[in-house]
Amino acid sequence: MESRTKSNHQLRRGLCYANVDLQRGRSPSVIVIGGGMAGIAAARALQDASFKVVLLESRERLGGRIHTDYSFGFPVDLGASWLHGVCKENPLAPLIGRLGLPLYRTSEDNSVLYDHDLESYALFDMDGNQVPQELVTKIGKIFEMILQETENIRQEFSEDMSIQRALTMVFERKPEFRLEGISHKVLQWYLCRMEGWFAADADSISLKHWDQEVLLPGGHGLMVRGYLPVIHTLAKGLDIRLGHRVTKIVRQYNGVKVTAENGKTFVADAAIVAVPLGVLQAKTIKFEPKLPDWKEAAISDIGVGIENKIIFHFKNVFWPNVEFLGVVAETSYGCSYFLNLHKAAGHPVLVYMPAGQLAKDIEKMSDEAAANFAFTQLKKILPDASSPIQYLVSRWGTDINTLGSYSYDAVGKPNDLYERLRVPVDNLFFAGEATSMLYTGSVHGAYSTGMMAAEDCRMRVLERYGELNLLQPVLGEDSVIPLQISRL
Repeated sequence: MESRTKSNHQLRRGLCYANVDLQRGRSPSVIVIGGGMAGIAAARALQDASFKVVLLESRERLGGRIHTDYSFGFPVDLGASWLHGVCKENPLAPLIGRLGLPLYRTSEDNSVLYDHDLESYALFDMDGNQVPQELVTKIGKIFEMILQETENIRQEFSEDMSIQRALTMVFERKPEFRLEGISHKVLQWYLCRMEGWFAADADSISLKHWDQEVLLPGGHGLMVRGYLPVIHTLAKGLDIRLGHRVTKIVRQYNGVKVTAENGKTFVADAAIVAVPLGVLQAKTIKFEPKLPDWKEAAISDIGVGIENKIIFHFKNVFWPNVEFLGVVAETSYGCSYFLNLHKAAGHPVLVYMPAGQLAKDIEKMSDEAAANFAFTQLKKILPDASSPIQYLVSRWGTDINTLGSYSYDAVGKPNDLYERLRVPVDNLFFAGEATSMLYTGSVHGAYSTGMMAAEDCRMRVLERYGELNLLQPVLGEDSVIPLQISRL
């Protein structure tokens, strides 16, 4: 816990420095690899500290797994869309507040559905019959009791196991938790939503570590106007090279040399690697000399989940005025979930959100086939549903720039992997949501690790330059503007 406390303290400081007195008569230089939230945050902090910074991004756009699309005529997020922890303690809150970006709160604290409350929902069976709300609430309480029983199993067994295996043991020990009929299907829907939170199936999620993530207070807020304004604000004035896919990083005693797929090379004092974990696991970037074994083990052992979005734009609203629609089924794989953006943002949009194996299977389809599959699920519960006028399909698992959505704790792996992934190797620093011990899988986790990598890099590079003139934080406490939060 000491390392977590130290990291969190370092995050809260989040200082940006300028007017550095350099002995060599030039600004120190850094190459940031990856233009997602972590990379842009690191580049912003270092440039504000008078570093010479160049940011290399493989795509022809910024944002990484933040992808706000405007093709419908209004913003919709194909990637990250929530602020997890609507509170002043969230490191992104000052920036979001200052930009005046509104949030729609979809849950308070301690919701059994994580990012949703059960006060605005509608669940249906495959025949289009709505499940009574009293039954859904009742099964939700049973699901919480079942999860509490898995805690007893965790305490009893020293070795790790999957959530799925622990649930099986609970049903064997407590037959009263075995449900049938529609109750069983609703319970599977709860499991489906839990799997969606981790973007992974229950048979691959660690029982020992699944609930060790730090959740900030204040519940979860949907970014009504999308996350892209945050990205663009942080990126303003930076030297950004789009279409530069990095293939090789050579670290030397006195600097680093980075080579892009287009043949261009860049040299600097240090580099910050802020690419998604899935890209590191694919080894599309060659490191010379090779990374230490402990670093490669951290890269390979952290789980990478997949959650996608199929976004439907309709001419008119024909569904209930609730935040989400659900389809219950015999297995969690067969369950479905639709987010109602009309409730939050006023647009006639539903977002289908498959995760885990289902998301992988849908990615094997064409965009048209994937959209037809999702629309078929919708027609099961709303037979009179009109066809969409537009749709969008994300493919985070097969996108060469991501190869996954976000990280999670895999079965049988130590819980210090995130910290090991964050630890620098010489003048090479690492950032991204998968390097956050406290806020894994979140946008503010990515942001905080970018700030920490920038600070680590700043201190390491400038050790040879002598004393530093420290300035106050750019975003001080008195600059915080309250978040605009609604709940219709």
